[in-house]
Amino acid sequence: MRPEDTTLVRDHTVYSCVIGSRAFGLATGASDTDRRGVYVAPTPLFWRFEKPPTHVEGPREEEFSWEFERFCELALRANPNILECLHSPLVEHVDATGRELLALRGAFLSRQVHRTFIGYALGQRKKLDADVRQYGAPRWKHAMHLLRLLMSCRDLLRSGELVIDVGDARDELLAVKRGEVPWPDLELRMSRLADEADAAVDGSPLPDEPDRARVADLLHRVRRASALDAPAS
Repeated sequence: MRPEDTTLVRDHTVYSCVIGSRAFGLATGASDTDRRGVYVAPTPLFWRFEKPPTHVEGPREEEFSWEFERFCELALRANPNILECLHSPLVEHVDATGRELLALRGAFLSRQVHRTFIGYALGQRKKLDADVRQYGAPRWKHAMHLLRLLMSCRDLLRSGELVIDVGDARDELLAVKRGEVPWPDLELRMSRLADEADAAVDGSPLPDEPDRARVADLLHRVRRASALDAPAS
C-alpha cells in the first residue's frame, strides 16, 4: 500500500463501520473485527493522469475502504456487502458527508436485491456442495452466513428494510456454525428460504430500480465541494 493511500483513509474517510459477525449479532470470543469505510478522494486528484485508487486495504488489519464514487456505484448495483455496510448498526465514524450518505441509503434499495443476493447465495451454495462432495461436510461458518444472507434477502423484500442484526435467529445460526445441523436439513432450509424470497418479489414495497438521480446529485455536490475547498495553485 502506498503512503498516499493511507492518507486517503486517515484524512478523508467520511464513514466507517464494523461489519461481519459483530454487526450481525453472531460474534463469539474468537470473532475478528471487520472494518469497512468510505473516503472521498480530493477532486484535484482526478485531474491527474494517475487517478486515485477506487479502494484501499488497511491500514489496520481486517480494514477495507472504498472511494465514494465506487462505493455508490456498487450500492446502486445492490451489492450485498456494500448495502450491509450502509446499514451496519456499528458506526465508528461519520462526518457531514457520511451523514448525507446514510440519509440516502434507502435510495440504493430496489428489487434488484433479489437478483444480487440470490445470485451471490447460489455461488456460495455451489462451493458448499463441492466441499460436501470432497470432504463430506461443508465449511460450517460459510453455511451459517449463507443461511443468514438468504434470511436477510427474504425479509428485505418483504419489509423494504435491510436489518443487519439476526436477532432471534442467533442461536439457530450459531448451531449451524458449530456443525450441529445435518447438511440435508440445511439444504432444505436454504431451498425454502430461496423460494420464500422468490415469492416476495412481486409484492415487495421496494421499487423496481434504485433512485440513481438522488445518488448522482449527492456525488456531484461532494465532488464540487471538494474542488472548491482545494487550495489555489
